[in-house]
Amino acid sequence: MNDGRTLSPGQASFNITNDLPTVWRPIYTQTRFIMLNELDRPVERRAFTLWVNGEEAHVLVPVHKTLLEVLREDLRLTGTKHGCELGECGTCTVLVDGQPQLSCLVLPIQVEGRQITTVEGLGTTSRLHPLQEAFAALGAAQCGYCTPGILLASAALLERNPRPSRQEVAEALAGNLCRCTGYVKILEAVELAARRMADG
Repeated sequence: MNDGRTLSPGQASFNITNDLPTVWRPIYTQTRFIMLNELDRPVERRAFTLWVNGEEAHVLVPVHKTLLEVLREDLRLTGTKHGCELGECGTCTVLVDGQPQLSCLVLPIQVEGRQITTVEGLGTTSRLHPLQEAFAALGAAQCGYCTPGILLASAALLERNPRPSRQEVAEALAGNLCRCTGYVKILEAVELAARRMADG
């Protein structure tokens, strides 16, 4: 029987309080007390109205929740990915009023009433965005984890610059890290999409 001090069944012979070295027991007890107090602390919640992919969404969430967490956990738009959550990898990129934003660093209150676009709003199941078609055609996505953020950053680029150079594409995607592709296929896919969009 687990009394709250014993680890998982596979480690049931180790009782945290009894088996810790004596010098560590006060530290464990204090840490456990603090954690339990944090769990019991009331959480301030607020109602927000967000415009996501052209639709109005009403949410009631803790004020400390990031836009990334609200999109994934409350609106079930899981195309936006958790990455570093430090604003360094670009995996969580969404568009806010057409501009790339790192949703892990944005609070809902900052984007209330503004137009938010996630990868789910880029195309439809019956009609993909030219960027999505180009990425599929050239194999620009491998594991695919970084792809949603790259697609949205690329879409913002092509909106403001329909015929970007290779250097301009690379600069626009400099904040989006990919561990799989080596970037060449990604750059080629953005260029292909740009040509197709320009040709109508």
